[in-house]
Amino acid sequence: MGRWLEHNVTCDIKAPVDKVWEVWNDLDAMPLWMSWIESVKTIEAPTKTLPDLTEWTLAANGFRFKWQAQINERIEKEKLQWESIGGLPTKGSVKFVIKAEDRTIVNLSVTYELPRAIAPLMEANILGGMVTNELQGNLDRFKGLVEERYKSSCI
Repeated sequence: MGRWLEHNVTCDIKAPVDKVWEVWNDLDAMPLWMSWIESVKTIEAPTKTLPDLTEWTLAANGFRFKWQAQINERIEKEKLQWESIGGLPTKGSVKFVIKAEDRTIVNLSVTYELPRAIAPLMEANILGGMVTNELQGNLDRFKGLVEERYKSSCI
């Protein structure tokens, strides 16, 4: 049994929640803004009901992990929650909070399990800070992508 580590990041996006939701749900585009994610593949055809099953490949610093994730809660334009069902033990959620008609706050929480021997290296003041910074960078790139697409659609 390992130890679960959690990272939380947030950003304020200058776009309406429907545009933010639309970009988040574009799985093929995720490697464009998630630097450690090499690929995301849909295993089942997307449905309007649960479950949605995907296969993720993470490649970073010489490490490569694969896992399948299943969406276990979807509230349209408000929240997605997922959990891995094979491979790297992970779970997480992303919440979309309407700040104004054209502003959306995105809160991302990612939790993963590491073997107890490795977990101490991931404390916030060691490598864990690097993971949090990387997730924040990913979310900032997501923000840039959403804002660019939204601005283009308004022209």
